[in-house]
Amino acid sequence: MQAFDQFKKIADSATTFVITSHINPDGDAIGSETALALFLKGRGKTVSVINQSVTPDNLKFLSEEIFPVDLYDPSRHSTLIRAADCIIVVDTNAPNRFFALADDVAANAGLTICIDHHLEPEVFADLYITDAEAPATSELLYGLFHAIDESAITAPIARALYTGIMTDTGSFRFPKTDADTHMITADLLRRGADPSEIYQSVYDNGPVNKLQLLGRALDSMKTIENGAVAWMTIRQDDFFHTSTVAADTDNLINYTLSIGGVRIGLMFTELDGVVKVSFRSKGDIWINRLAKEFGGNGHKHAAGARITGRMLDEIVGEVTDRARTYIQPPGMTI
Repeated sequence: MQAFDQFKKIADSATTFVITSHINPDGDAIGSETALALFLKGRGKTVSVINQSVTPDNLKFLSEEIFPVDLYDPSRHSTLIRAADCIIVVDTNAPNRFFALADDVAANAGLTICIDHHLEPEVFADLYITDAEAPATSELLYGLFHAIDESAITAPIARALYTGIMTDTGSFRFPKTDADTHMITADLLRRGADPSEIYQSVYDNGPVNKLQLLGRALDSMKTIENGAVAWMTIRQDDFFHTSTVAADTDNLINYTLSIGGVRIGLMFTELDGVVKVSFRSKGDIWINRLAKEFGGNGHKHAAGARITGRMLDEIVGEVTDRARTYIQPPGMTI
């Protein structure tokens, strides 16, 4: 693959690297960042991983045991980012998804690389390694590492990549999970990834208040279109009464799709000055098209948008009204 060859040339010639990802990073973002950072460090490079959002508690094992992830501080990191030989953006393809760092990235005089698996990348990088059919950015990185030096995929790197693939495939149940994905994860297990330990770290190690938040979210569940569209809302009041934060909402939207007959699942999360809307779908519904109507994007079956300047209930009404138009008889594509 030509892009892999270009990456290798850059990785061989550059000395300093900065890696970043999207706001509110998930398992694929942190897994990709830490795996890539350790891979580059193993090739003698100076690497920094800098995000604008804190690492969620259930993913801190990656930043504590694989490679450290710093929280962006302009006074500490602006000069570092602008002076780096190469900036690598993983698991997102749009600067507004890492907006706190975007000016520093744009001011960098070196090269920028985007490694991602989302649809419709924006023009901001010098090299793109993208595949919208890949179920996770971590799977793309496995292919890249294997092509350059498969022996460099050590046990810690395998652990980080497995975390990214497991989380972004919904524990291997989402539609893009295929035979290649299982072959790759089998190799990662052979290289030292422990599936039971990783699953427990990510999903079975949370505090009781996160379950209390889930209870409030489930209690808000509503459906329309004869049960084909389901949604739940999480308000700032819910965070206050359960002593939780936005990162604790990760994966809660999947409960909307656990209801029989639901073809579109939505979750509305009220944050400071913004409402985060998560979109999920089944079958032939391209849910990213609905997300794009509200300034977002993503995958065919999973997308997101962030809406500012409007009240939560107003947004819920408008998005659910538009969701109705995406419900068609089985076999029809929207």
